Amino acid sequence: MAITNGYATLNDVKAAFRITDDVDDTLLELSIEAASREIDGWCERVFYNAGTATRIYTPTTSFYTEIDDLIQLNTLKTSTTGESFDNTWSYAGDYQLEPLNGISGGLTDHPSTRIRAVGNKIFPLWDPRNINSNQATVQVVGVFGWSTTPTAVRQACIILSQRMFKRFDTPLGITFDELGAMRVGRVDPDIQNLLAPFKKLRMA
Repeated sequence: MAITNGYATLNDVKAAFRITDDVDDTLLELSIEAASREIDGWCERVFYNAGTATRIYTPTTSFYTEIDDLIQLNTLKTSTTGESFDNTWSYAGDYQLEPLNGISGGLTDHPSTRIRAVGNKIFPLWDPRNINSNQATVQVVGVFGWSTTPTAVRQACIILSQRMFKRFDTPLGITFDELGAMRVGRVDPDIQNLLAPFKKLRMA
């Protein structure tokens, strides 16, 4: 099988295992793709170029809107009536993409995750008592995802892919060594540490 949007290659994982034959290539590829999707779910984002799409958002405040990871913004529109996206914004003086300079938490090449209104612009909101109060009034057309997979994510994927592949030898979650039977742990702390800087934070 071919790996779709995997964060490690078949050769990466085979090298980590010191595997030189192709007997288990299909199961290894399955493990890599499964590991990649588990990383997506744990971090609540994807680390590949998801392509051009049109997505809509509800503004966080009148001054900024949180968005999915964005590589390139093509068009930004807002809705002044709640019926259509009728107001096109200009990058020159209407908004700025954040994090500034693509740097977040010391990580470089970070995609944009927020749009801030500048100048005289504000994002349209309605009174909480209005039936349209939670309506999406921001439309973004652009390229979403990450342009390149971070090194830490690739490393986490290799480790997690190895773990998943070895589970075929321990279907009941029990492994054996010279000390006897041991239960396979639920969470690998190294994987957690590698992915922690990339996990989306949710405000209560």
